[in-house]
Parts: sequence; structure tokens; C-alpha cells
Amino acid sequence: MKKTHDIKKLDKNMALSGKITEKLQWHNPKQKPFRVSGLAWFETEKAWRRLPLKPKYPLRKELDALADFPTGAQLCFKTNSKTLAVRAELSGPMDNSHVTGINQCGFDCYIGPPGKKVFIGSTLFHYTKSKYEYTFFNSNDKRKMLDVTLNFPLYQSLVKFGVGLEKGAKILPPAPFDSGNRIIVYGTSLTNGGCAERPGMVHTNILSRWFNYEFINLGFSGNGKGDPEVAKIISEISNPGCFVLEYEGNCEEPGQLQKTLPEFVRILRNKHKKVPLVVISRPVSAKEYFKPDRRGDRIMRNKYQRDFVRNLRTNGDKNIYYIDGSKFLGKYTNEATIDGSHFTDLGFMMMSEKLRIFFRKIENKIKNV
Repeated sequence: MKKTHDIKKLDKNMALSGKITEKLQWHNPKQKPFRVSGLAWFETEKAWRRLPLKPKYPLRKELDALADFPTGAQLCFKTNSKTLAVRAELSGPMDNSHVTGINQCGFDCYIGPPGKKVFIGSTLFHYTKSKYEYTFFNSNDKRKMLDVTLNFPLYQSLVKFGVGLEKGAKILPPAPFDSGNRIIVYGTSLTNGGCAERPGMVHTNILSRWFNYEFINLGFSGNGKGDPEVAKIISEISNPGCFVLEYEGNCEEPGQLQKTLPEFVRILRNKHKKVPLVVISRPVSAKEYFKPDRRGDRIMRNKYQRDFVRNLRTNGDKNIYYIDGSKFLGKYTNEATIDGSHFTDLGFMMMSEKLRIFFRKIENKIKNV
């Protein structure tokens, strides 16, 4: 039987890619006309990081480390280059058995304008390596002007990154967003992208292909605990069009959700009284089948969040919403996770379909807040 992941073949492909990249002109993607999106402080700090380099408020060390993962970041541009390649150096090789090497350390690439982006491939590299070069295509023979979107790694820090294009190729800025307002998503490993097969399959990236907005992914695996310091930092992000809170799953201590959610919302509302704000409860866990108390706890927290949002709406906040995350997977509840909790690509697509319906309903508010 032929091996699916033949190391010799992989090394040969990488060597071939190396011969191609030697002839390319390498560009710094931090410079225009390239556009980096998904990193709220990038324009001022030029860092591949999701929170400020020096936050005004003290962060737990786990949060600070996770902020170095460029989850949800995208590089967009137009080019007529025959060839497209990337050169990357990560802080380390794959080190999490829960997710794939491409999820952790890789990029994937889409071609096409907003609303018509087509997946063309993911970086191929040996999982023991923290440095690699990869050629996405070498066949744009007619030098057509292509819209390029590169999705960044979800679970590893990026040390260096370059884009290789044919010498003399044109580079133009991408099509503008439909609105300057951003959709800011805060949450758990679910938001962080565990366990998508590749970066483009986390729900914030899926939704960015359906809605031409900038999505800011602030998922912190195991550490989306509703820290008020994080709420204060998030409230300072410019041009928010919508806040999405999906962090129940990391509130493991009894009463933690009930303690943190009102304060988190209060901090956001202090600065942004009319920005749509969405509270999402956690999905169903497979462990509930053997632990009825876990199911009871989820139902109780589900009710708490629903009632919390309803009370705020009754008291005048008509821009706060509740979404029942236990409904995300529908008939695939038992089939769309890798371990009973973390979503596969199927799970992320199901979740995104539900969120697409919701965002369509409030799109005018997102644009005109």
C-alpha cells in the first residue's frame, strides 16, 4: 500500500519548491500595498500579535503567550505574478497533538475577489521543522491579475514571514472592505480554531469569505475566562461593528460565568453603547452522555445567559443578542468534533452557517453603528 505521507516524496517536493523560490523577489508583507487584517494593533505596532505588545492592563502569562499566535490574521493583495510562495519561521515546530501541523504552523491560500474566494492549497512542510518555504502556484502563465488571501497559522507564533513573487510582478492593494467596522470575536479554543484542519476553516475566516468585513479573532484556548482586563483592552479597538462573546466553555469554576459576564458586558457598553453585542453559549459535549451533571450545568448556564440578555433588552439595550451554541451542530452533534468538544471542519462550517443567518439579520447595524 502506498504511504499517504511519504517523507522522501515530501523532501523532494520541498527541494523542488526551493529551486523555484530561489528565482523570486521576496517582499515584506508589513509594507503596503499588502494589507494585513485581523490584528487590531498591527497598524501601529507592526507585530504578528493579537493584543498590544505592552497592554495597559496586566494579563495572565498564559493569555499573553496565546496573544502571540496570529490566529485569524490575513494577508490580502493583488498580483499578476506567475508564481506565489511564502517563507516562514515559527517560534517552534508542531507541538500539539490535538491539531494538525498546517493548523498550527501553516498558511493556506485563497484566490478570488470578495464573495468569490476559492481555496487553492495549504503549505506543505515537515512537522519537525520551524522554518520552511512553500510555493502555492507556479502556473499563472497568462499573468492574470489575481486577488490573493493568505490565512495565518492558528496555534504558533510567527517570527519571520516573507512573500515570494516573480521579479517585476505587479502588486496592488486588495478590494476594500464593505465597511470599516470590524467584527470582534472573543472566546475559547473554539474561537482559537481548535481543531480546524487548516487556518481557513476556523469560523472567523469562513465568515470573512462570506462577509467582506475585517474579523478580529481573540480566541484564547483554555483562557477565555472573561478577564475584565481583556474586556478593557477589547473596548479600545477602533471601529467595532459587532462584539461576539463565546467564552462560557472556559468558565470552569462554579459561578465564574455569572460573575464575569455582567462586568465584561458593562465594560464594553461603557464605551460602545450601540454596537451589536452577541452572547453565545457553549456547544454540547460528548461527555454529557456519561455525566448528567455536566448536561445539567450546561442547561443552567444556557438559561442564565439567555435570561441575562433578555433582561438587558427589556431594560433598553436593543443591540444585545443571545445565540444558543448547543444548536450549532444540529444533526451532526455526534459527528462534528475531534474529541467530543473541539470542532472539525464540518463543525466549523455548521457553526458558520448558523452565524451567517444571524449576521445577515443585523448587517445594517454592523455597517451603520
